[in-house]
Amino acid sequence: MAKYVYPAIFSPSEDGGFTVSFPDVSGCYTEGDTLAEAIEQAKDALCLMLYDLEEREASIPVPTSINDVVTESGDIVSLVACDTLEYRKFFDKKAVKKTLTIPNWLNTMAERADINYSAALQEALIEKLHIN
Repeated sequence: MAKYVYPAIFSPSEDGGFTVSFPDVSGCYTEGDTLAEAIEQAKDALCLMLYDLEEREASIPVPTSINDVVTESGDIVSLVACDTLEYRKFFDKKAVKKTLTIPNWLNTMAERADINYSAALQEALIEKLHIN
């Protein structure tokens, strides 16, 4: 889970839109009717592919320098950034039940203070994992 930046190639299509490919991310393609739409679609496609690689614990490809990307006439090369943690937060909201064990004295104090265990655990995990 990280922030990534990869070069993307925006190729004009016959219908006036753009197709998008990522030279470093195999199978990562998208398109848009306008350049603005293609840029948004590129960010989403890149994030989805990298998220999938993270989930499978596969190696994340090293991005090529934008100056080394080979293009054809009319192509536009631009950097596309994505944040797989933000993607994960937005799309993976399924709740997971966890069973935990704490000392009785701590349970008594937490109940008296009307502490929400789920919220407290989430806050502690976010702090422990250094997630903003």
